[in-house]
Amino acid sequence: MPKFASVADRDAVEAEMPWAERKVPTTIYQFLSETRAAHGNRPAISFQITSGPKDRAETVTWAELHKRVTQAANLLRRLGVGEGDTVAYMLPNCTETAVVLLAGATAGIVNPINPLLEPEQIAAILRETKAKVLVTLKAFPKSEVAQKAAEAVRHAPGVKAVLEVDLNRYLTPPKSWIVPLIRPKNPVAHKADVLDFNRAAAREPGDRLTFADSASDRVAAYFHTGGTTGMPKVAQHKYSGMIYNGWLGGRLLFDKDDVLICPLPLFHVFAAYPILMSCIASGAHMVMPTPAGYRGEGVFDNFWKLVERWQVSFLITVPTAIAALMQRPVDADVSSLRIAISGSAPLPVELYNRFKAATGVEIAEGYGLTEATCLVACNPVDGMKKVGSVGIVLPHTHVRILQNTANGDVIRECGVDEVGEICVANPGVFEGSTYTEVDKNHGLFAEGRYLRTGDLGRLDADGYLWITGRAKDLIIRGGHNIDPAEIEEALLSHPAVAFAGAIGQPDAFAGELPCVYVELVAGAEATVADLTEHARSHVHERAAMPKHVEILPELPKTAVGKIFKPDLRKRAIRRVYDAALAEAGLPVRVVDVVEDKKRGLVARLVREGAVDEAAVAQRLGEFAGPWDWAD
Repeated sequence: MPKFASVADRDAVEAEMPWAERKVPTTIYQFLSETRAAHGNRPAISFQITSGPKDRAETVTWAELHKRVTQAANLLRRLGVGEGDTVAYMLPNCTETAVVLLAGATAGIVNPINPLLEPEQIAAILRETKAKVLVTLKAFPKSEVAQKAAEAVRHAPGVKAVLEVDLNRYLTPPKSWIVPLIRPKNPVAHKADVLDFNRAAAREPGDRLTFADSASDRVAAYFHTGGTTGMPKVAQHKYSGMIYNGWLGGRLLFDKDDVLICPLPLFHVFAAYPILMSCIASGAHMVMPTPAGYRGEGVFDNFWKLVERWQVSFLITVPTAIAALMQRPVDADVSSLRIAISGSAPLPVELYNRFKAATGVEIAEGYGLTEATCLVACNPVDGMKKVGSVGIVLPHTHVRILQNTANGDVIRECGVDEVGEICVANPGVFEGSTYTEVDKNHGLFAEGRYLRTGDLGRLDADGYLWITGRAKDLIIRGGHNIDPAEIEEALLSHPAVAFAGAIGQPDAFAGELPCVYVELVAGAEATVADLTEHARSHVHERAAMPKHVEILPELPKTAVGKIFKPDLRKRAIRRVYDAALAEAGLPVRVVDVVEDKKRGLVARLVREGAVDEAAVAQRLGEFAGPWDWAD
């Protein structure tokens, strides 16, 4: 079993040889072929469309997965997809999603798209990536994916073929009989050819590629960054970065006997690379419960029984999912579980403690980003976990904490525990060409090599990485990035609004929720209710709808008139924490919020009576932000 316990373990792996000398596969197809040779009859992927612990599930072995990927890649090539052409997919989780991810990267460049995006955003991505083929769902009850896809393709004339996956094949009677009767009509308003994905792929050879596999490293994936608002940027991933992420999991975390439950979507790098690629590297077994994963009906209620059913050893999760799980009893035998790995957003200390108390299992928090293909750091599975940190920088990854100019010139490197911008170089960083749009790469690299993440952080004396804030103002709601400009522009369209500043306010469940502060035009009148109603009709994405709207006499501004958001964040922290303490009946309030060089914004508390300090720690521990006693 792999061992990853300390910085010394990391250094020992690096000392074996440089990354360039490691004999790793060159292409995804070679990667998968090696796994078939080593573990062909072992389970690769299991998927169940419904969440019951005894419900029907499909399991494919590595040999079967290899055959299906080969057939799908051959189909894509027959449809005209070459190495420089794009195959997009807009699918929930199912076996076909993994097949298309791997086959698309084999035949051409695969482009996963978040089905939660609006059709105009989907169309913009399809146009930006010059997608030739789109794989999506056949119209299905309680799903709008097919309808969104049809509308998007209407505005992306470069898409020549739409391949449909019918989820009805996973259902059993009587449900499978009913679906054709109630299947929503999907009027095809585009000119692309429409084919049944599984039927078309089944006609292709499964024992060999009908074309030559790539001879060298190349761009094989486009992943859009950002979440549910704004027009996302598109990051380019090469085979080397994709395989590096899998190699890390196979070398440091998993082996063939491990079972990973992954209720995260395969359009996200966390599921696609550290999970699926790690399973390929190690021969581990990946389990996907329901197409919607954690959002699937009954998944949270049945979750611990699913862990018992599949004998899960690794739980792949995010803080919002942990919070939901902790609202339910651990009602099954979860003794197979070794650890949970959490990413996408900061993990509150109280949530860590509650999870460990309920399950006996620790959470290892990690850090990655789409622009670096994914992984950067992780708390060691077998060693000391510093709750609140994102752990140890991984082998063959170099992190520098830098003070930079706006165009990427390095002013100086920060010392131990000094906060600066986290800059990363590793095999997943595509130097100079992170984004498909050339202009988006300007100023993105320090010294031409180190990707500027936009995250602020520090490295402590033990080599653990801490994230203290964001140089960019993104609001991260449950792992989804929300551009504050989307909210601000919506509010500024109101005739009474002069200035608007949107930030993320702390939230015990989602990590952050959108919040907006407004300054009115002199002499104008508007109520919070007026502005909230205006936001409801002008903020187009539900996730970006502000949870809190507040009118201030004047917004804090810099000397050049720019809204000074740190003051707004301090105001929001005080309001949210005070409300949480009052709701818990604790005679404590926030006296001020201060900037700490190591910890970011810290709430300082004062007592207003006899206080149960443990209760205060428990209540505020539900939030990711730090706090201290002021008295």
